[in-house]
Amino acid sequence: MIEPLPDLLIEPVVRAALAEDLGRAGDITALACIDAEARLDAVFAVRQRGVISGLACARLAVLALDPQARFEARCADGDLLNPGDVAAFVSAKARALLSAERTALNLMGRLSGVATLTRAYVDAVEGTGARIVDTRKTTPGLRHLEKYAVRCGGGVNHRFGLDDAILIKDNHVAASGGVGQALTRARAFAGHLTKIEVEVDSLEQLAEALPHRPDVIMLDNFDPDALKRAVEMAGGKVTLEASGGVNLQTVRPIAESGVQVISVGALTHSAPVLDIGLDAV
Repeated sequence: MIEPLPDLLIEPVVRAALAEDLGRAGDITALACIDAEARLDAVFAVRQRGVISGLACARLAVLALDPQARFEARCADGDLLNPGDVAAFVSAKARALLSAERTALNLMGRLSGVATLTRAYVDAVEGTGARIVDTRKTTPGLRHLEKYAVRCGGGVNHRFGLDDAILIKDNHVAASGGVGQALTRARAFAGHLTKIEVEVDSLEQLAEALPHRPDVIMLDNFDPDALKRAVEMAGGKVTLEASGGVNLQTVRPIAESGVQVISVGALTHSAPVLDIGLDAV
């Protein structure tokens, strides 16, 4: 069971999307064609196999335009559905439901796509002990929702922003004069609850980083043989994260190298939208 996000965090995104779609005059098609008191019963139906995420987005989109609407989820976020399965039933004023339709489907389809792709990566590394994590390569304004969708797919969240962990990447290393210098300065700056991660792109940089005992070392674009050597060098004394060049064909060999974490930007920047439709019943 995935712990849902509070409505308070979702409503601003939903309302902004509705406002964008309604424009200056509202849904003039619904206003022109549908009686003000007409009601419509419909289902959110899944048209391809996938993991559901974003039910609350659909619910809040409908309720924003018809506070008296009835929305009944027929599954939970994180559930795997097949084509033809019903994710939710809704009964609302017809104008409101049709005006909210695209916003609801855009958000639920996007988040379900992220959850579905994440599940594919998680399944690909099953049994290795490696965890699949996301990155900050998210849609602006949707990070908290997309990272929630990663959790729905069985993945784990990396940092949410620049302020919740120190992550020293290649440009930080270049600007500070080297891996050792960057880690020394980071350790002096960090509070006792702040974790420090450093990215390295060679075994030589890994050797330079290990004596400074960062919490995590990111191995950037290492091939599987180099990853195995890195695992041997680290000796279990630091968490190793593999990153770069990760896809569904390469993720299993990466996981079998012994790294504990694999970060995959594609989870959020390249996930295809899951096909979900609103069908009148």
